[in-house]
Amino acid sequence: MHKNRVPDWTSGMVFALAVALVAILVACSEEESVVRVDFSKREEVTIPKPREDLTYAYLPQYSPAVSYLRHHRMVEYLAKATGLSIRQVFPSSFEEHMSLFGQGRIDISYTNPFVYIKIADRYGAKAFARIVEPSGNDTFSGQVITRADNTDIETLEDCRGKRWIATDESSAGGYLFPLGLFWDHGIRKADFAEVNFAGGNQERVVYAVYSGEYDIGTIRTGTLDITRNRIPIREIRVVAESPAYPSWAYATRGGMDQRTVEKIRAAMTALASDNPEHRAILAPAGIVRIVPAQDRDFDPVRALMAKISGELEE
Repeated sequence: MHKNRVPDWTSGMVFALAVALVAILVACSEEESVVRVDFSKREEVTIPKPREDLTYAYLPQYSPAVSYLRHHRMVEYLAKATGLSIRQVFPSSFEEHMSLFGQGRIDISYTNPFVYIKIADRYGAKAFARIVEPSGNDTFSGQVITRADNTDIETLEDCRGKRWIATDESSAGGYLFPLGLFWDHGIRKADFAEVNFAGGNQERVVYAVYSGEYDIGTIRTGTLDITRNRIPIREIRVVAESPAYPSWAYATRGGMDQRTVEKIRAAMTALASDNPEHRAILAPAGIVRIVPAQDRDFDPVRALMAKISGELEE
């Protein structure tokens, strides 16, 4: 009779497993040696905190792409000139810009004077600088525009009963200043067939008027130059322009270290348009020069807000 033969390698494996089991049992049976720790001799170890960035935000009056192109050189310059770590953030709307500032998530805010007054009143923002516009003035205006071929609208009075698209409820040149202009001519919001907003985007106002979606639009001065390469600007006509008010403000949150504010202000006010390197920073941002500022510089805007307070929506 044939018997099954167990292979030699199986015997070897059984032997190896037996040796390992014995070793484990021996190890488990031995007592672990006691390590004594002298807690009277201790040294504090400090873990370095990660470096915190300062955040720079431009009120989103244009698309994010335009916002980046206009300000990324400024942010890079400020970081290099001050030695601070600074990065640009991109709020999606005027309301979000104000909300993020209130949450302490925006350290350096570049805004129109209307929004500046709102964040100063709500969150204690402190203006430390403002700009000189490409016009050479430290003021700017709002414009009422229509299609060039719209013969129904020649004067402000002709705007009564028409469809109006404004930039945003917190826009200065794109809403507040024209609203004051209408007020001074006896025209109230209720006199329009419709008042709507373009979500803070000045370009959309121009497009909406150009397409005929709205009869009139209100924008800040300088916007038509921004859109010049996208639509035939000759098809747009400026009906009227508001009085001029203080230009855009740079502000920081109230609790920022004053030495840091001074560093940033010194770097900004050192920029000069006659320096080619500086001009490459200022020109894309629509800035000729940056000058020191303080809160009371914006009182003319506060006065306008008080005059037409019944027309403003919160």
